[in-house]
Amino acid sequence: MGRNAGWIALHSGLAGRADAILIPEIPYEIEKVAAHLCRKHTEGKPYSLVVVAEGAKPAGGDVTVRRRDAGRADRLGGVGETVTAQLQELTGKESRCVILGHLLRGGSPTAIDRILGVTFGAAAIHALSMGMDGVMVALNPPRIDFVPIQQAIAHLKLVPPDSDFVVVSRALDITFGDGEQ
Repeated sequence: MGRNAGWIALHSGLAGRADAILIPEIPYEIEKVAAHLCRKHTEGKPYSLVVVAEGAKPAGGDVTVRRRDAGRADRLGGVGETVTAQLQELTGKESRCVILGHLLRGGSPTAIDRILGVTFGAAAIHALSMGMDGVMVALNPPRIDFVPIQQAIAHLKLVPPDSDFVVVSRALDITFGDGEQ
């Protein structure tokens, strides 16, 4: 997950207090990630957590493609294993890669998950009862909005490198591997 946009990796890395988050929107330098992890280890942190979106790519490099089939989108994958091996080599620390399967990605629903699910379902029924067609139910706090599908898919919503979540992550000493803090 995270082929083109790093929202899931960013939010899960921030929530899990990762030491590094690698996302497609911010090309990383593995040496800077390794230096950051080594500094944290020197400061007394006995382990590190690095979250890597499947579309993360090194500065000047490209995404890791697992398979190419004619007429289909490239199947990405393997960047986690690559980053793991590189960090182990650069830091001298044992490293492991864990790829989250569908079951782990979903997790148990929280109260807000349940409320959003019910709210979106009720809003979709309301839209249909009002004769709305071709719309998507969207949370636009504090409102529920109905967004035309064509508008919703008009452009890919990428993580702005200066977004509040990136700024907060950096303030919490989480690196994106680009040398900025």
